[in-house]
Amino acid sequence: MEIVLRATVMFAIVYLLVRVLGKRELGQMTPFEFIVMVVIGDLIQQGITQNDFSITGATLAICTFAFWGLVLSWFSYLSPRAARLLEGEPRVIVRHGEVLQHSLRRDRLTIGEIQSEMRLAGIAQLADVDWAVLEPNGKISFIKAEGSAQPSAQQDDASAA
Repeated sequence: MEIVLRATVMFAIVYLLVRVLGKRELGQMTPFEFIVMVVIGDLIQQGITQNDFSITGATLAICTFAFWGLVLSWFSYLSPRAARLLEGEPRVIVRHGEVLQHSLRRDRLTIGEIQSEMRLAGIAQLADVDWAVLEPNGKISFIKAEGSAQPSAQQDDASAA
């Protein structure tokens, strides 16, 4: 029973840690941050099982983490309010080509990171972005401005003739 209680407390701590880290860190971890997360996992295991190296102790700890993950998932599924609280909400970071600095500060994003994601989405300029939204999973979604449609290859050939 002690392992279940320890696992529950550690689950809560890890959950809060992930929420405090923010969306950007989860979506774009550096190699060092990945290593830190692996080390944290080992430290968590030691904190939960102490000197219990039995299969029963490990199974209890894993099942407790899985149980709480499932409970939070069901709360999110059943209640939009719980989903907003547990998973977060999408946040607008660019509106009509203008970067919203307060949103960048809150999520510790840089303009360079936004531009990098824009390039991956095939968008060349900030002026071509009508909306950019930082999703709860850490990804950035872009909605292009109406007038920024890229000319097709056929249009380019016609205009060159």
